[in-house]
Amino acid sequence: MIRTSISEAAIDAAALLAEVTTDATGATALFLGTVRELNDGRAVTGIEYSAYTTMATEELQRIAEEAALRFDGLRIAVEHRVGTLALRDISVAIAVAHARRAPVLETSRFIIEALKQRVPIWKRERYTDGDLRWVDPTTQAVDTATP
Repeated sequence: MIRTSISEAAIDAAALLAEVTTDATGATALFLGTVRELNDGRAVTGIEYSAYTTMATEELQRIAEEAALRFDGLRIAVEHRVGTLALRDISVAIAVAHARRAPVLETSRFIIEALKQRVPIWKRERYTDGDLRWVDPTTQAVDTATP
């Protein structure tokens, strides 16, 4: 089961979890990307996401299909929001379920990293001082440290 979407509607995380969970899934992960109040030392009031929707939809589906090829039995639902989002709004949600935890965790990480690199979605941050700035998601630092 794979479902992906680009939408202006608010993301319902509980619905995504319900969509991927079955009696056969022993592990489920939900990744939520949310709008935070500070980026690169600047106070943020919100983000405007825009996309080349046709291409973004196709590429997001390709990423989910690539992820599904890694492990049999994966269930994947991915949604990315476009439009104007406020602090704490969910911008992206990735729900993954499988019988085992390792495929779930690896798949979630693969999807978010590939999405940031390949899907034509752009974000423009709004700052408390009234300034607006486009942010390149491919240049954002990736935290690969292990606890």
